[in-house]
Amino acid sequence: MPIILQVIICSLAGGVFALIGGVALSVSKKSKTLASYATAFAAGALIAAAFMDLLPEAVEGGDPHRVMLFAMIGLVFFFLLEGAMHWFHRHAADESQHKPVNSMIIIGDTIHNFIDGSAIAAGFLVSPVSGVIVTLAVVAHEIPQEIGDFGVLLHNGMSRKKVIVMNVLSACAATVSAVLFYLIGDATNVDMTPLLGVVAGFFIYIAATDIIPTIHQEKDRGTVAKKSLWLVIGLVLVSWVIVNLHSIAHEYTEAAHGDSDECECDHDEECDGREGDDNLGDCVIED
Repeated sequence: MPIILQVIICSLAGGVFALIGGVALSVSKKSKTLASYATAFAAGALIAAAFMDLLPEAVEGGDPHRVMLFAMIGLVFFFLLEGAMHWFHRHAADESQHKPVNSMIIIGDTIHNFIDGSAIAAGFLVSPVSGVIVTLAVVAHEIPQEIGDFGVLLHNGMSRKKVIVMNVLSACAATVSAVLFYLIGDATNVDMTPLLGVVAGFFIYIAATDIIPTIHQEKDRGTVAKKSLWLVIGLVLVSWVIVNLHSIAHEYTEAAHGDSDECECDHDEECDGREGDDNLGDCVIED
């Protein structure tokens, strides 16, 4: 399957699953509770993707200090971006007698999806394995977030049909940015070190500032324990998936090149003067 097709499919996955979750929320009240635990799981998934895949890949291809610099830049940048979005949201809410503004929710969600798409593209520019891993982390945090937005929009009086349509259009931003960033990166052979560092900073920021504090704010100790457990489960499970996917990819690469490596020989040293040798068929003569 062409990589660009994989990028499109993976970038659409988050929106599709989020839409399913949103529809479920409108039918069942339990979905809101499940979404809160899914958010804790997402924090673990994001941390695992950042520290077990993105940062190691970036360090392997560049200077460690440079990688950490861009991770720090990414973290601060998204802190400032989210702060600006919250300011505009509060300003619009003040002008509408403190009622949540649906348009700001949709705009913020679209921007978030656009960033998610660029993160998925960055993963696929490294390798299909990294692309899948980044997609898993994106989907893990996208589902509970979209479910929450879906519920708020319904609560604010927007019809279910319109909410679904707006969510679908917003989710398309991820696919557009994923395809755009992948095509640009693939055509220009862009240095992946800064991009991977920024995406890792983005994942760490979401987990550490947007999700984990909400767990600490829970008043019920039992709920805190359950959410903490789900965070650890997300961390361990996604780390296990990362290690195994990279192991499988490495074994496949070795198997693909192993047979040819065993019978290859240097033309100048080992193959010269062997035209009459009966074992010449076992040797691959390289030009």
